[in-house]
Amino acid sequence: MKRSFTRSLLLAPALLGSLALLALRHASTVVPDPDNAGLKLPAGFSALKVAETGGRARHITITPQGTIFVKLNRPNAAGKGLLMLRETSGGKAEVASAFGNYGGTGVYSTPEYLYASSDQDVFRYKLNGKGEVVNPEQPEKIVTGLLNRRQHESKSITLDREGNLYVNVGAYSNTCQVKDRQKGSLGRPNCPILDSAGGIWQFRADKLNQTYGNGIRYATGLRNVVGLDWNAQANQLFVMQHGRDQLYDNFPALYDSKQSAELPAECMYALKKGDNAGWPYLYYDGQQRKKMLNPEYGGDGKKEATGNYLEPAAAYPAHTAPDALLFYTGTMFPERYRNGAFIAFHGSWNRAPEPQKGYYVVFQPFKNGKPSGDWEVFADNFAGSEANAAAGRPEHKPCGLAQGPDGSLYVTDDKKGTIYRIVYAKK
Repeated sequence: MKRSFTRSLLLAPALLGSLALLALRHASTVVPDPDNAGLKLPAGFSALKVAETGGRARHITITPQGTIFVKLNRPNAAGKGLLMLRETSGGKAEVASAFGNYGGTGVYSTPEYLYASSDQDVFRYKLNGKGEVVNPEQPEKIVTGLLNRRQHESKSITLDREGNLYVNVGAYSNTCQVKDRQKGSLGRPNCPILDSAGGIWQFRADKLNQTYGNGIRYATGLRNVVGLDWNAQANQLFVMQHGRDQLYDNFPALYDSKQSAELPAECMYALKKGDNAGWPYLYYDGQQRKKMLNPEYGGDGKKEATGNYLEPAAAYPAHTAPDALLFYTGTMFPERYRNGAFIAFHGSWNRAPEPQKGYYVVFQPFKNGKPSGDWEVFADNFAGSEANAAAGRPEHKPCGLAQGPDGSLYVTDDKKGTIYRIVYAKK
């Protein structure tokens, strides 16, 4: 099974090139919205609202034939949590069907299968030659019984080229305190949460009914990862961690409200098997570029953490909630975007009294499989205005990212369910 799975992924561009070309030929010319769907974009880029799903759209995936699958955070009125959309005209799309009686975040497709996750299980659906699910009401259960304690519960997923499935199991805690999120409560020694959460687990993508015992704790010390993607150029897993909350609320003698708003950084990590990013014992100070000991474990805002903990690959503003990571491999966008990373920031809730931040998609340049240079805001104004963003009352919240067969970039909205499509046209 491993050999056939690897072969299908490695040879997918050649085997499916004709299918992709057919899909593009039959697709209508993309017509951007006159106002670029309300977004602010770099010169040469334009956007349109592809569809309004009406649900909290989380992650998204698109097959080589152009079929769009969107995962809803909660099932819709019909009790379905997965949407299949087909393109209509002008680059727009409509919901063609809905299936899956569970909510959640993760969705990922290979040429042969669609994978989707609830908050405790991972499912697999067979795809036909049109990129459609063969038997939507009878999925195979790949992983079952993952921990769900109603905090950081989303199970984001991705695959590598060897048929391995990677699943985030977020920590059901802020910093492993004896009394979670309570003022002055200290951290639990040798944090027991790390046995079953606070990391990335690896499973086989072609084996049914796996549990923790069948999987590998691939990396640990990660508070919560919602955005993750396999970097083919580096042949490595990259993830985006949500940093800790409430430094000032829980330890007002050590941190003021401004420090609490600006710390810690949201971090990108390049993971290898066995890595430990250090949660709950440390946080990353992006201003000092140092790993700092958490106050729950004896820190005071000045003590650096010691130990063999992973350095971030890149760091971003605090409390902006990176919910999707996508390595761009298309040819529609200018060459500088090739193999770089797009990151969707869902936006903050806990920076008060400082202005809230986020609600944008950023681009992180890469070179030779590593971040290279400063990140930049790529798509902005999902919030509707700077005032909306600062007040934490956005009209839309970017959450999921996908690359279309033509190289366009799709973005989901976790508030109203809007699906956006960003394209580039040479002038």
